[in-house]
Amino acid sequence: MKLYWSPRSPFVRKVMVCAHELGIADRIEKQYTLVSLRQINAQMLLVNPVGRIPALVTDDGTVLYDSVVICEYLDATYGDGTLFPRDGARRWDALRRHALADALLETLVLWRDETSRPPEQQSHEIHAAFERKVSSALGAAEQEAERLGESAPDIGDLTLGVALGYLDFRYAALGWRDEHPRLAHAYARFGLRPSMQDTTPHDEQA
Repeated sequence: MKLYWSPRSPFVRKVMVCAHELGIADRIEKQYTLVSLRQINAQMLLVNPVGRIPALVTDDGTVLYDSVVICEYLDATYGDGTLFPRDGARRWDALRRHALADALLETLVLWRDETSRPPEQQSHEIHAAFERKVSSALGAAEQEAERLGESAPDIGDLTLGVALGYLDFRYAALGWRDEHPRLAHAYARFGLRPSMQDTTPHDEQA
């Protein structure tokens, strides 16, 4: 399999964390790919019509995107429902928590894009809205933080772990742990998982 990949993309990291948890990371060839919200990567458009990563080329040549589809494919093919539970109640709970963490990730990525604009083009109202949404999402995660310590994490746990890692990577100044001590405690343990340690994000030049 080939994964169009970048070491700074949290959505790519989510795929690789899942691959590590399933024990198949070594089966994935990583193809470095540079994309951004404001520029077009013409080569990537030939792989994914919206030009985004991650995209996975399976062993039979099928191209899959985006991260949730790729993660579910990997779990269905190699995990037998380990990450995406098949039971009704457990499945909907995992998908609900995944939706929250994934929306948090999307908000953080869009917020970072806003902060990359020239200062005179940035909006105080937009910054305030992003900060409020991030705080609200973290508050919801705080209420069930103990889930993050489960010995057999599902897609909701893994995605939340990736989102918290992205906060540390791009928003260290926010000090999210101060307001969410239970979540911080759970993440301190979760972040030690080999799947998290082996996928630590970094900028390309680092």
